[in-house]
Amino acid sequence: MNRIGLAALARRVLLAASAALLPVAGTQASTIDNAALNNEADGANWAAWGRTFSEQRFSPLDQINTQTVPQLGLAWSLELDDVWNVSSQPVAVDGVIYTAVGYSIVHAIDARTGKLLWKYDPKVESRKMRYAWGSRGLAFWNGKVYTGVQDGRLFALDAKTGQLVWEVMTTTPGDNRYITGAPRIFNGKVIIGHGGADFGNVRGYVTTYDAETGKQLWRWFVVPGNPADGFENKAMEEAAKTWSGEWWKYGAGGTVWNAMTYDPEYNRIYLGTGNGSPWNAQLRNPGGGDSLYLCSVVALDADTGEYVWHYQTTPNETWDFNSTMDMVSATIDIEGKARKVLMHAPKNGFFYLLDRDNGKLISAEKIGKVTWAEKVDMATGRPVEVRGSRYENGPALTWPGSGGTHNWHPMAFSPDTGLVYIPAREMAGFYDGEGRKPGKWQMTPGDVLGLKGFFDDIPTSAGSTSLLAWNPVTQKEAWRNPTPGATAGGVIATHGGLVFQGLADGRFVATDAVSGKELWSYQMGVGTQAPPLTYSVDGKQYVTILAGWGGAPALLGSLSAQHGWVGRQYPRRMLTFALDGNATLPPSPPPLAKVEPLAAPDFKIDPVLAEKGKHVYTGCVICHGTAAVAGGYAPDLRASPVPLSHDALKAIVQGGALESRGMPKFEEFTDEDITALQHYLRERANYKPSFWEQVKQVFGFLWLMIKMKLLAMGLF
Repeated sequence: MNRIGLAALARRVLLAASAALLPVAGTQASTIDNAALNNEADGANWAAWGRTFSEQRFSPLDQINTQTVPQLGLAWSLELDDVWNVSSQPVAVDGVIYTAVGYSIVHAIDARTGKLLWKYDPKVESRKMRYAWGSRGLAFWNGKVYTGVQDGRLFALDAKTGQLVWEVMTTTPGDNRYITGAPRIFNGKVIIGHGGADFGNVRGYVTTYDAETGKQLWRWFVVPGNPADGFENKAMEEAAKTWSGEWWKYGAGGTVWNAMTYDPEYNRIYLGTGNGSPWNAQLRNPGGGDSLYLCSVVALDADTGEYVWHYQTTPNETWDFNSTMDMVSATIDIEGKARKVLMHAPKNGFFYLLDRDNGKLISAEKIGKVTWAEKVDMATGRPVEVRGSRYENGPALTWPGSGGTHNWHPMAFSPDTGLVYIPAREMAGFYDGEGRKPGKWQMTPGDVLGLKGFFDDIPTSAGSTSLLAWNPVTQKEAWRNPTPGATAGGVIATHGGLVFQGLADGRFVATDAVSGKELWSYQMGVGTQAPPLTYSVDGKQYVTILAGWGGAPALLGSLSAQHGWVGRQYPRRMLTFALDGNATLPPSPPPLAKVEPLAAPDFKIDPVLAEKGKHVYTGCVICHGTAAVAGGYAPDLRASPVPLSHDALKAIVQGGALESRGMPKFEEFTDEDITALQHYLRERANYKPSFWEQVKQVFGFLWLMIKMKLLAMGLF
């Protein structure tokens, strides 16, 4: 038996002897500060995105364990009917759960009973509602709750009353930046990044503010600006040497929209940086070079924001392979030596082990199907790319695609088992830069960040997910469990030997952390991608998760719709579990077997208008799904009577009649745009797949490979 197995066996012997006893509750912290967030041994609170500074998402609580988990039952639930997206991570402090759901509507909830204590709605600015689905999380510090707003604001609330303490605009009003990620707090500072590089000319940065007053302290840009304006620091001057052309005209990207990990041992903040804008590197960096600091882990001095070191996972990336996935710090044994490491699994398909002291690569291996690179060269730390994967001479079908092998859904590390638990995905990407030329490219309808737009539905066979247990020392898979669909929730691990995860099919699952055996599950009445949390109150351990189908799955057409959570009739709810819980979950509608498009035989489709409407609809894809096949976040417009009425559609789209329900208004749409949109939606409602389309539905991205071969042979 190996070291992990022996440790697990010893732990289980102890658990079996004490399964009926309550663990000693951790000290209830009246103030969450550096000491509290650096205390791995106290599991009473879950006060930050990754629980503690290490972001291991490991709880020392073990009342709920491999022996007692069959007794786990629902303690209470809370319906959240006034928000739509709940793909968010709550925090729990002193018996109160705080969560930012929808467009950063903060709720404070009694963890014992599920009673709503207070609620705060920051009222997001309408235009930026188009860019994403709302908050992924918040933070707690010194009696205050902090979160970002999609329109670029950051605010602090009094945790007891929900009253606004301070608010600051972190972006420029009217720009394309927005906030969905959770802030991090350390040393009395709150740090926040932003997204937006996929929606226009955006130059990424992070900003720190005084946690008590909201005063700006320092800002660090990820990519260099126009050299004619001078550089903010030496790091930007050095980065500019790795760019060519006039990259600054495109903003260049590099947004830090999710991952930021504070390291108290070195007093550093690690940033996981984003993709380039546009995606197509031939347009933004035509002369080549690494395009620093895109798709990198960057270490900054936490007090000053000065550059310390970086490691770039994907030099001069051109696939949307951002490194904004979570970064976990730990001290682990490697060849008999304790190493202070950072563990990182970005989109590009590799798992990286980095030395936290200097950023040097310790090891890197593939955690799934990867075809853009053969390996990472350990001598240089650089990927060995596969010829043609950059689509410079024609289209490329590449694994992974822009969704990545691991996306924002957080992974967890268990010091007990030594394993990292990753919500992994396998899905290809089709990249085609035909007709795009450096210096002449502009973002237009039908263009996706310098690539030909993809307007087809995505078949159910196109992607899959799994819960992967990965050994970071040996860089090998320990076990892998298939999970339903192409999106699965973030995970946590516990000293009770369990891994918890919410799934797309509506189940909340507890898995044995050593063997991968499923030990318990509960049907939540709707799917989720939200990560759970665990904490204790009065010596009792609870596990909480948000359930509701929304967020990124909405984009994926039939691939997401396969679970049946299509429309607004499905719940958004918070569920909390404890041993011997016996609450009853309110009923919810069964999954929809199939969306039936509304028949409208009297509506005569104009093919020219329908083609124009296809491009108008690109503004609707993020919520209503590719090819007008709703993935679950918003109603399926093929089955809605609204598009049959020009006036009704105009009132909603132009006039914002449903803005209070999360439907942004598009004031710039003309009456002709509305008409064209009607014709496109009717065309999609009447669409019948051809033989080849049916083949594509069955074989998914394999069909694209076949088609490319047929094209090359002149047979298609």
